[in-house]
Amino acid sequence: MAEKILIVDDMSVNRIMLKVKLKEACHDSIQAADGMTALQLARDQQPKLILLDMMLPDISGIEVCRRLRADPATSHIPVVIITASADRARRLEALRAGADEFLTKPLNEMILLARIRSLLRACETEDELRLRAATCGDMGFAETVGGFDLPDHLGLIAQDAATALSWRAMLAPHFGGRIDILTPTTALAEADGQRVPDVYVVGADPSAAGSGLRLVSDLRSRVQSRHSAICLVLSDAAGEAAAMALDLGATDLLTLPLDPEETALRLKLHVARKRRADQLRRQVRDGLRLAVADPLTGLYNRRYALAHLERIAQRARELGRRYAVMVLDLDRFKVINDSFGHAAGDRVLETVAHRLRDNLRPSDLVARIGGEEFLVALPDTTLGTARMAAERLCRAIEVDPVVLPDGREVRVTISVGLALGNDRPDGGPEAARSVVERADVALFAAKTEGRNQVTISASAA
Repeated sequence: MAEKILIVDDMSVNRIMLKVKLKEACHDSIQAADGMTALQLARDQQPKLILLDMMLPDISGIEVCRRLRADPATSHIPVVIITASADRARRLEALRAGADEFLTKPLNEMILLARIRSLLRACETEDELRLRAATCGDMGFAETVGGFDLPDHLGLIAQDAATALSWRAMLAPHFGGRIDILTPTTALAEADGQRVPDVYVVGADPSAAGSGLRLVSDLRSRVQSRHSAICLVLSDAAGEAAAMALDLGATDLLTLPLDPEETALRLKLHVARKRRADQLRRQVRDGLRLAVADPLTGLYNRRYALAHLERIAQRARELGRRYAVMVLDLDRFKVINDSFGHAAGDRVLETVAHRLRDNLRPSDLVARIGGEEFLVALPDTTLGTARMAAERLCRAIEVDPVVLPDGREVRVTISVGLALGNDRPDGGPEAARSVVERADVALFAAKTEGRNQVTISASAA
């Protein structure tokens, strides 16, 4: 599904040029010619990202950014300020106002699109965490996070020790947190029981092609550091390597020579965003661990699943999108219990849950809602995509036998009933529970027609 991006510029030619570039990259866009219109559209349309010109006819782009950050309804939307001026003071002012990025004209299309992809990935993750945290709050499981914040933690990884020492001396007066000098080896080493940096600054060796890119990728793939911000230092932040770095997981690009004040502002912005996401993760983890998790499979239970599904449905209605619901059931599960015992049945359920989780997106909902019955919800999807996902799940369950506690093996299959939400011919609203009921009817049809298959529900009447 294309993401909606708000373009704010008083020059229609500039808006059209940006719209064309975004359209070619499969992004939808909306437009505003002044700051006040932009603020209203941001509140009403909730774009995924805002491209904001510095000079507007009513209020400045910096003032628009300040007001966006001050409004809880828009404070989470990433903002990229675009200007023809390379003035350092204005750039610092924009960053202090909360801008996520500051780009100067003429725009490098490759870098612009890479930064958009990077910001949209971060936005999608935070939106999903916020959605799940809100579900916890609705169910009464949200708790205020107590304690105190640890100092901001920065890890410097330069091509040599002298460079790292000079960076630390330069940043220390402005950053105000803990600054450690690391080697690539120590940065990638296991850090059990230790606190990894909130943000890494990784220096690329100008004499080695691709230097720093592998480290960015490795840090992003590590469990301990995957949620940390990673800033890559380049001599030229406008080339192909820069775009590749953003696509590999770099949070930001810093250009030599480093500006101490600007670099510190950027680093603090990234730390603040990471801390927000960490807090949301803790809220979801702590609020749901016991209250809404199935103790056998570790999946969400029926109570959470139905509450979260209602929120998925509400967001889909607000955005005019569709979502899919699957009800899955193990075929002939009673025979497994009767033939092999309940311990074997538990192993089958655990294995099926694991395979379901491994074959779905992180944003998809998967829950155990009955003895051998599971529910899957796919936000923002089409019927074709949902059907392929359902068929993939059938194959994933069937392909390998389940190894039982006594070493014996048993083959397992599932039947799937699939229904699409927001699929009424008259365009009217449909309750999420009604979509589940339609999927359940489709499941019954799959069972009666031979099992180990996907049956799709007819559109809602």
